[in-house]
Amino acid sequence: MNFNSLKIGNLVAPIPIIQGGMGVGVSASNLAAAVAKAGGIGIISAAQLGYKEDDFEKNTLEANLKALKKHIELAKSKAVNGIIGINAMVATNNYEEHIRAAIEAGVDLIISGAGLPTMLPKIVKGSSVKIAPIVSSLKAAKVILKLWDKHDNVAPDLVVIEGPKAGGHLGFKVEELENDSVDFDQSVVDIISETKKYAEKYNKEIPVVVAGGVFDGYDIAKYLKLGANGVQMATRFVATEECDASDEFKNAYINCSKEDIQIVKSPVGMPGRAISNPFVKKVHATGEKVTRCYNCLTPCNPATTPYCISKALINAVNGNIDEGLIFCGENASKITKITTVQELMDELVSELKNA
Repeated sequence: MNFNSLKIGNLVAPIPIIQGGMGVGVSASNLAAAVAKAGGIGIISAAQLGYKEDDFEKNTLEANLKALKKHIELAKSKAVNGIIGINAMVATNNYEEHIRAAIEAGVDLIISGAGLPTMLPKIVKGSSVKIAPIVSSLKAAKVILKLWDKHDNVAPDLVVIEGPKAGGHLGFKVEELENDSVDFDQSVVDIISETKKYAEKYNKEIPVVVAGGVFDGYDIAKYLKLGANGVQMATRFVATEECDASDEFKNAYINCSKEDIQIVKSPVGMPGRAISNPFVKKVHATGEKVTRCYNCLTPCNPATTPYCISKALINAVNGNIDEGLIFCGENASKITKITTVQELMDELVSELKNA
């Protein structure tokens, strides 16, 4: 099928693919720049990005803000005419500081989920940055669209609909995920319809992109036919040479089976999707004592949490797979080899044209 470029205000991506944000450190400047150069939109995850900085253990917040600015500037310099965004979780402590640091560094787009980004319009006021909430249901879409309209007199520049097949933290109940009881296609159609009301009110185009389990060009075609303007994909970009994660992390995707992928409980109470490994089995059975708190997410109490998610994700991205949490999308087991971002984008475009 023929497809259009993805237009977010004055930002134009020739290929309607946003690379999803993956923390901790899985999608940093290297991956984001490669995707932006290839015609998509590259996204840096703002979650604990300073984990490689010398002062991370002593001064976590400063290290994270410094690294965030550094990675945005680096990605912008590598992909000169490309679009670089961040993914910032509402559940992050010091959320506002992260948003402000990204704006200072010249980020183009802020995508925000893991909670409803009610304060985002106020934080970005006066800047030209584009803002996009992540929603998982029509109810959530109605709430955030209405709140931004009523309190800030703005509409989003983009809406991301994340479905139940995504990786990382998920906006669904465990029962919905396990019973596969969500009619996601209907949610997509309903949310597009709801978004159009605000597009008309504000006399602006508000593109809608679909995320969660989007694996190939045929999946992209399906959502474009439902009325979406593009897709967000994360899992496919892990098994690329340019992905910022360790080779061990990438190989965990290549070597996993469908049965290895399971729903896990995050310390913040949200369900997530990850690859089963010795770490997941251990914390499921007995938990793991938290000896150091990185003050990353709210609500999280080190005294009662089953494990430290920051430590688990840092271990994984650094290659300590057996002691790490390996978030992934539902289709991770379909990945069989490492490729380059350009080869992957070419393959997706070819499939989309053939669909």
